[in-house]
Amino acid sequence: MNKILTLRQQILKGIYPLFVWYKKLRGENKKIESEQNNVPFFPFYNLSAVLNDGSELSFENLKGKKVLIVNTASNCGYTHQYAELQELYENQKKNLLVLAFPSNDFKEQEKGSDEEIARFCQVNFGVRFPLAKKSVVIKGQGQNKVFEWLTHKELNGWNEQPPSWNFSKYLVNEKGILTHYFDPAVSPSDPEVLKAINS
Repeated sequence: MNKILTLRQQILKGIYPLFVWYKKLRGENKKIESEQNNVPFFPFYNLSAVLNDGSELSFENLKGKKVLIVNTASNCGYTHQYAELQELYENQKKNLLVLAFPSNDFKEQEKGSDEEIARFCQVNFGVRFPLAKKSVVIKGQGQNKVFEWLTHKELNGWNEQPPSWNFSKYLVNEKGILTHYFDPAVSPSDPEVLKAINS
């Protein structure tokens, strides 16, 4: 199947390594937060996500697996992380689920429909991990319930950090405890991410 990258997406893909290097050099979006022991006040496993095909994923079915939740967009400097997320998913799928939440919250970088997003991800990056329906991930009215849980300490037990941009990452452990937040410039293949997943 032919790739369906727009000219802008092709340019962003080409400059992705330079973009990440520049952000690291400036120390931007490199924040990592972690807390291993705070039990959530509202159980993670009581949540669910509506996937982009309209089906529902009950988090009750995720017990015993780590879950990496990422807010994504198709027209972002970090969009090439889809490939890294897919590689991570393939290498770790026995004990890790990657779950993407496309969102148009940052500079309107995700304007496509759920069907267009799914096709874009599959054709260009071979994505086979679940994609949720496009939704709001930033704090405020209409925020997706999963991201409401991830970004409110009265629910998750400690974290208030909302996504700082597209491709912010949240790691929930096998017991439904939020353990890490990784800013967008932290690659899915970063040693700190791999260490957190494999600990």
